[in-house]
Amino acid sequence: MRAVLPWFENNRFPLYLAPMAGVTDVVFRQLCKELGADVMVTEFVSAEGIMQRDEYTRKYTEFTEEQRPVGIQLFGADGARMGEAARKILDWKKPDFIDINFGCPVNKVVSKNGGSSLLKDCPVLASVAIGVVKALEGTGVPVTAKIRIGWDQNHINAVEVCHILEDSGIQAIAVHGRTRAQGYSGLADWQVIDACARAVKVPLIGNGDIHSADDVMLRRAQTAISGIMIGRAAMQHPWIFRESQARLRGEEITNKVTPEERWALIVRHCQLAVHSQRYGSERHAMMAMRGRLLAYCKGFAGAKELRQSLAKVESVAHVEDIAAVGLARELSGELETENEPTTAS
Repeated sequence: MRAVLPWFENNRFPLYLAPMAGVTDVVFRQLCKELGADVMVTEFVSAEGIMQRDEYTRKYTEFTEEQRPVGIQLFGADGARMGEAARKILDWKKPDFIDINFGCPVNKVVSKNGGSSLLKDCPVLASVAIGVVKALEGTGVPVTAKIRIGWDQNHINAVEVCHILEDSGIQAIAVHGRTRAQGYSGLADWQVIDACARAVKVPLIGNGDIHSADDVMLRRAQTAISGIMIGRAAMQHPWIFRESQARLRGEEITNKVTPEERWALIVRHCQLAVHSQRYGSERHAMMAMRGRLLAYCKGFAGAKELRQSLAKVESVAHVEDIAAVGLARELSGELETENEPTTAS
């Protein structure tokens, strides 16, 4: 019998930060870890990029010791090559686990037989899982996987896929409750996620439509999942991890996020992005941060005007100036009502 992954021991219910391309870089993972996220997964990386020792690809595997447990997520359709890529990653820096992406709906991944495309070809999916598991035998590094519930509404096969992955040696499975055809629209199907959790013995992590600590508690109570994965909701409100941890401890959420704390985190995120040197110049770093800043400002006082300003930032100083104005509006009670839909995780 395989050992339970340490972060699930003693009935722990870990909160994962979902891997999101262009979002969950080493800086954002640091912030979410500080706010209570238990387990990190990197942005997905191409196995072929790793095999070519592409420095641009390699930067996506970076993490700090403070972020552990952390997994590096790979995508590809060749089990042997995927296994070789996983071993190369271990030569660079030993993650706590390797995660296989069987869920990405993006066309450029699917067109290369990666991500959710393998949900349509279970024999290849099994060969990929087995290839990575065998490559890492004896290393002490487990392999996990993330899937969607199926290709489309007429081909929901998540329970079958979970059985295949478990039989292939995968030690934990995350299930996003949407089909590939849905993308991020519609509602996540938690009945299918629950069925998957009850069908396998390995830990099953649920993902989709987790917008608040209340959602975490609801899904924990109503399903057989072993943990929760939070994605896009964390982009707007990373404090969801802190709030959820409080609720999991049986505590009420008393330390509400203040306007000062919100703006302080936004400025700090920008500072860390620049100092990481991942983007080269400060201007390039801030251009890369623009989309992140727009997510943060949803619901802020004067949000429409803030978005227009934040979409043009080129320096941390510029963000600090905007923050000063934004904070003054928040504290003066100059609130703007916006009925914006919450993006699904």
